[in-house]
Amino acid sequence: MSTGSVAPRVAPARGASIDDLLAQVLGGHRPNVDETERLLHAPLDELFPVAGALRDEGLARAGRPGVLTYSRKVFVPLTTLCRDRCHYCVFVDTPGQLNLLRKPTYMSPEQVLTVVRQGQALGCKEALLTLGDRPEERWPEARAWLDEHGFSSTIDYVAHIARIITAETGMLVHANPGVMHPDELATLRPVSPSMGMMLETTSRRLYEEPGQVHYGSPDKDPDLRLKVIDDAGAVGIPFTTGILVGIGETVRDRAESLVALRELDDRHGHVQEVIVQNFRAKPRTAMQGAPDADMHEYLATVAVARLVFGPDMRIQVPPNLSDPRELGALIAAGIDDWGGVSPLTADHVNPERPWPQIDDLAAQTAAHGYTLRERLTAHPEFVQDAAHWIDPALHAPVRALADAEGLAADVLPRAVNGSSAGGDLAEGGLPGRAASSAAGIPSAHHVASSDPGVKRVAERAASDPLGLDDADWTRLLRATGAELDALAAVADDARRYTVGEPITLVQNRNLTSTGFRRAGRTGAGEFDLDDATAIAADAADLGATEICIQGSLRPDEDPSGYLDVVRAVKRGAPGIHVHAYRPADVRDLADRGGLGLDGALAAMRDAGVDTVPGTGVKILSERVRALVAPGDLEIDRWVEGITAAHRAGFRSTSVLFYGHVETGEERIAHLRRLREIQDETRGFAEFVPIPLPGGDVPLVTGRAPLDEHRAMVAVSRLFLSGSIPHVQIPWTRVGRDTAAVLLRSGGDDLGGTLYDGRVLPDTGIEQGLELPVAAAERLARSLMRPFRQRTTDYRVAPA
Repeated sequence: MSTGSVAPRVAPARGASIDDLLAQVLGGHRPNVDETERLLHAPLDELFPVAGALRDEGLARAGRPGVLTYSRKVFVPLTTLCRDRCHYCVFVDTPGQLNLLRKPTYMSPEQVLTVVRQGQALGCKEALLTLGDRPEERWPEARAWLDEHGFSSTIDYVAHIARIITAETGMLVHANPGVMHPDELATLRPVSPSMGMMLETTSRRLYEEPGQVHYGSPDKDPDLRLKVIDDAGAVGIPFTTGILVGIGETVRDRAESLVALRELDDRHGHVQEVIVQNFRAKPRTAMQGAPDADMHEYLATVAVARLVFGPDMRIQVPPNLSDPRELGALIAAGIDDWGGVSPLTADHVNPERPWPQIDDLAAQTAAHGYTLRERLTAHPEFVQDAAHWIDPALHAPVRALADAEGLAADVLPRAVNGSSAGGDLAEGGLPGRAASSAAGIPSAHHVASSDPGVKRVAERAASDPLGLDDADWTRLLRATGAELDALAAVADDARRYTVGEPITLVQNRNLTSTGFRRAGRTGAGEFDLDDATAIAADAADLGATEICIQGSLRPDEDPSGYLDVVRAVKRGAPGIHVHAYRPADVRDLADRGGLGLDGALAAMRDAGVDTVPGTGVKILSERVRALVAPGDLEIDRWVEGITAAHRAGFRSTSVLFYGHVETGEERIAHLRRLREIQDETRGFAEFVPIPLPGGDVPLVTGRAPLDEHRAMVAVSRLFLSGSIPHVQIPWTRVGRDTAAVLLRSGGDDLGGTLYDGRVLPDTGIEQGLELPVAAAERLARSLMRPFRQRTTDYRVAPA
């Protein structure tokens, strides 16, 4: 197996004893701390074969040879308050920050179910509840919220939410609430089939020494954390734990941490997986200037974790914290699990690191000789021995989602016994406090059936977008005043709890292909093939990772020009992402070039096109097209073109132009059709609601333009949530100040920098409008949200 693209490193001097030790480990020897430390210094090319062989032995013994696993999950950040002060954390807020960000002290059951139900519809079976440690012991605001709602502690509320999630959706909860006492573990066991807490490190220096990462964080006492893991084993809880690499610990610390975890598992057999996580520096933290974990040391630690724990432990790494080209090296190092991956929600602990697409992760896994299978939050061995490991209250929900091997069955989760969370459930369900209990927090069913004001309709929309009829959606589009404020707040919560807080931007440049002249430019806005090469090289030199090319060629230009322009761009910037050609442009290439639609798309792929714009349509209505843009591609041909592009493997944008002759009902019909296409192809990466230039026709007479935009963005976020993940704000059309407001109405992306460049700037359709990275960062800071540069397909931009 390949070790990926990791550069070789000179190994320290060693004798034959390392070879002997590796042979002994392969034969069943369990290394002690001293031996583990020595192994951590061994060359990767000696560690990997042994680690890989042990992993393969364990998978064969488990009855699933060649199978790596993951859990399809939603990430629920129940509260971001915490009493600890870890120097690398961006997850935690103070009460003052919550107020400025308009975030609640704790997520309500309605907000939780809004996210979880969308995950349920996408086939997620795990709800990961993550939160800060015991915030009520530091923050009076947390204590007041719990008192007001009738909960004795944060853990008590976690149990309540876990019970509701499984009762309402059938999904299983993995509770990750930090340090727990034995009675709290017992409280959560009947509602959470697995739990977790990272050990991180046994280093007392990092905890006790001023200035170190865990100083001032009472819950990061290594002895306390080891006791929690031990207590979990004593009561038979399948437990996830692990270590964090690169936070200032020594190699000796890593060795001691791994062996300490093994000793706890030896005692109880309850550690279901060991995570080996690499530190990634984050802005706005005390460690923002610290280097990321060294990749060589990280890979060595992953491999040695396998050697320490042997063939039968699941060794997990988070795939979003490594670059795609490094995943093969991690597989070679002996991992057998990728952990929880979400098709819906961000990694709220590492918001700068998006999850990989599950299909992409499966392809990466297959490329290195393994098959990816979905598991439940409790690993198969624990599911198959549920009588010992899982509380009887959860046996029925677990059985409903498990296949005969204890992995995840190919089913959608369903509410337990068809029940709401109100009252005790029938036999086989979940016992405990009713969702609409004296805690004063109504159940989601109560919310859905109560006062049908705009806020209530918006909350229903957030939880179940397809459950509203067109009249409800149109009512939301027409909201004004306080009702519009409530709509925008609900939409922004839907954004926060799915795609997360980051505001993203891609560095790009436009190139308008209508200006292409093969024979050479003769006027403004024109370019030839040599110019295209120079434009691309200049854009890449400025930092652009994308060139966006669109516009139909003039009829007197040979249609092969579409492909030649792309090739010329790739010559000038071989690594740049080409985002090229609207459905109308592709149709022109297909028809005049005699290639047919599928042939044109294949030729574009061969030429170097990576993704396609989903523009060239205003609203998916022939009535509107005839009145506003009769020259646009017919609606059915646009739909045929974009779906063909998706099937050919191209992802695309999607748009809606509003503020002209369209009705509210036509806007909603457009959004509904986009969802239908997305259900069929999963090809849309983003949606852009764009005011039509010169339109300015309000849907509500007298409503201010800003409120028109707020309503459109908010409804877009709610309607498309769980379908098209990103809502882009067209800052070129609304201006930066309005863009900031719309980013608080459900938006999460600013599109591109739109560099003019130094070479023929007039060849870009929006020449003269630029959003430099520094300006976008300032805008994000003004909203107290993190900023992240992205690629066209919403991956982490290369440094």
